Amino acid sequence: MFKTKCHQWYLLNRAYKFNRIEVKKISSNSPEVKKTCMYDFHVKNNGKMVNFSNFLLPLKYEDSIEISHQHTRTNASLFDVGHMLQTEISGNNAAEYLESLTTADLKNLNQGASVLTVFTNDNGGILDDLIITKDSENKFFVVSNAGRRNEDMEIFEKRKNEYKIQEKQISLIHFDPSEYGLVALQGPSAAGILQSFVDIDLTKLKFMNSVKTKILKMECRISRCGYTGEDGFEISSQGNNIKILAEKFLYSTDVKLAGLGARDSLRLEAGLCLYGHDIDENTTPIEAGLGWLVARRRKQNSDFPGAKKILSQIKEGVEKKRIGLTLENGPAARENTPILSLNGEFIGAVTSGGRSPTLKKPIAMGYVPPEQGKIGSKVLVDVRGKIYEAIITKMPFVQTNYYTDKKT
Repeated sequence: MFKTKCHQWYLLNRAYKFNRIEVKKISSNSPEVKKTCMYDFHVKNNGKMVNFSNFLLPLKYEDSIEISHQHTRTNASLFDVGHMLQTEISGNNAAEYLESLTTADLKNLNQGASVLTVFTNDNGGILDDLIITKDSENKFFVVSNAGRRNEDMEIFEKRKNEYKIQEKQISLIHFDPSEYGLVALQGPSAAGILQSFVDIDLTKLKFMNSVKTKILKMECRISRCGYTGEDGFEISSQGNNIKILAEKFLYSTDVKLAGLGARDSLRLEAGLCLYGHDIDENTTPIEAGLGWLVARRRKQNSDFPGAKKILSQIKEGVEKKRIGLTLENGPAARENTPILSLNGEFIGAVTSGGRSPTLKKPIAMGYVPPEQGKIGSKVLVDVRGKIYEAIITKMPFVQTNYYTDKKT
């Protein structure tokens, strides 16, 4: 069943995409394109601007994507992620409200802690992945994908109206990306650099935790998280504050600016999913290897959207699973590249792929039937009509360096 559906999907998407990041050539004056509060800063610093999710963002700066990638792995890079949807949710029923949309356990989440979770539909499909931070029992901060901005706002608003009918008041504040910014300082040098600007002890701020504090007397939110596999921070604040901080960070020789290109190759090495590519509304968390996003209490209560399908998959298994692929030679296997059995049978397709700057070889993610997805087994990939051997590889491809409780 999966192989038939997958082959039909492949035929509909046969045009190969040579960039995993979907960018558009579009005038900065177009009414549909938006700018983050950092736009002028990017232009000033020679960013190569592209349209990504209807936001003008830098693909790269003067350095190549590979150089920016390696600099993040060895020092620190600053990324503009202000295109992402930042939402503040409050009210006496805020936790219940968010739990009704996601698979997270927010009632048992510690104050100041963050959790990665997903919006799911009634069939268990992923509508978006998001990070929720618990500021208090009745107040939460959410960051979700720019490419799903309109859909996510609709999800929030629809459920808010349903709660209003039940006389449960929910307050939603969506931050304007042209006035409110979000930057990510990522890499092994990030903590030392940021520590010089704050009074709080960052050694006490662990991975997936957040704090409201001041940086150079400016009100900010610092969250220890990121999308690179490295230790790092996301900093949210008023747009003018973010621009000042960016300039200050660049005084350090350890910090360089990085764009969408390096962010994508870094997240691929870390085995992190990109919405609309590796996960979508037709893929469940179980199929995507993200079963850990479904909290234990939520599974026990079976009280989240798509619970029947997801719990059934946990018990009975799935028809497809996300895998990692490594190629010892040959070109990168990009999105939509067919995955074949050693007998040449079509068994799946690549969803993200590229050359790993760290490993110096092509890596990819994709979906195949579970019986075809054993770690260490070999498959074939059809890259523009030529066949190459690939090895199914455990992810992440490159060891992550998150600052967890295990770190001293």
